Amino acid sequence: MPDLAPIHHVKIPVSDVRASAEWYLRVLGLEVAIEFTEDGELRGVALNAPNGTTPIALRHDPERATALRGFDLVALGVPTRDGVRAWADHLAAIDQKHGGLVTGHHGGTVLVGLHDPDGIEIRLYAD
Repeated sequence: MPDLAPIHHVKIPVSDVRASAEWYLRVLGLEVAIEFTEDGELRGVALNAPNGTTPIALRHDPERATALRGFDLVALGVPTRDGVRAWADHLAAIDQKHGGLVTGHHGGTVLVGLHDPDGIEIRLYAD
């Protein structure tokens, strides 16, 4: 069977591309790589972490965004358990609510209950 490479990107449906992009930039420190405009309107953005990892695309799709509200769609990897705790400190410093730290299935540390503007849960995970 042929090999697979790491995930190319994750596409997340959003109800408001600009508001969601601003949240991902402010909360997760991502940067805009590409903006997708259709009929003169911003319909999507591609985001990356400053080091080029964590490719996330946001796409205007309010119906699907509503359907995913409360669902933990993606767990973003963090290199160390201490790194997850540092994220919790960062989120506290910017007054961003989350559900706290829990132990993952492999004994790692997971930050749960971090919700984007549409209520889609983004987890931060270190084994």
